[in-house]
Amino acid sequence: MASRPPPRFVVRPHDASVGRRRALWLGAAWLVSLVLVGLVVGGITRHTAPAANGERQLKALTRQNDELQQQVTNLQRAGQVTDIATRSLRKTLSEREEEISGLRADLGFYSRLTGGDAQREGLKVQEVRLQPVDNSRAWNLTLSLTQNAKRGDDVTGNATVSVEGLRGEKVVQLEWASLGDSAQHDGMPFRFKYFQQLQGTIVLPADFRPTRLIVKAQPAGDDPVTRTVAWGEALSGHLTPSQGEQDAQP
Repeated sequence: MASRPPPRFVVRPHDASVGRRRALWLGAAWLVSLVLVGLVVGGITRHTAPAANGERQLKALTRQNDELQQQVTNLQRAGQVTDIATRSLRKTLSEREEEISGLRADLGFYSRLTGGDAQREGLKVQEVRLQPVDNSRAWNLTLSLTQNAKRGDDVTGNATVSVEGLRGEKVVQLEWASLGDSAQHDGMPFRFKYFQQLQGTIVLPADFRPTRLIVKAQPAGDDPVTRTVAWGEALSGHLTPSQGEQDAQP
């Protein structure tokens, strides 16, 4: 008897439980994939958000830093402008004070010279000036002598200067004979009706620190006129009538 060939198709009975299990597995796999995708996206978001916030904060801090630096620069420039203006103002005020002092001295000089309504006055030491000689212990001395124009007569005599100061710890006074030119041993001679400027040179010892000048003008036949002037005042050349002055009127 001939063998039967195997059938081409096999008919099996349908099992519904297998389909359900397969569907459940597929659903579970889909849910797991969704959870994994969510976790991955959440992790990426958590890492990206702090980086973005940090970048924004960095930009904000950089902007604030630039603004603060600009403010500091503006304040520095304003301070520099204020300092320059202050120095300029102080210089101007100092110059004006010197001009006013000079004008007052000139006013006193001419007021005394013309006399105005004042009574007749005699000899006066109006001005004392000192100027240092370079590279030496010598000073050029200028004295201005005046008398009231109402006097009318010539006045003659000699003027001398002594210097008071410190030598070591002692106060000493150097007289004209040890200071002045040997050609003017007796003093600087004067003869005038209204005013006259006298000039001479004094030399101080190296260990001597001057503090003031004592000017003595001795008119012929009258009492001497003296004036005491601080050394610094004589260097500036600006004196006021009431400053360090003792005039003996004839």
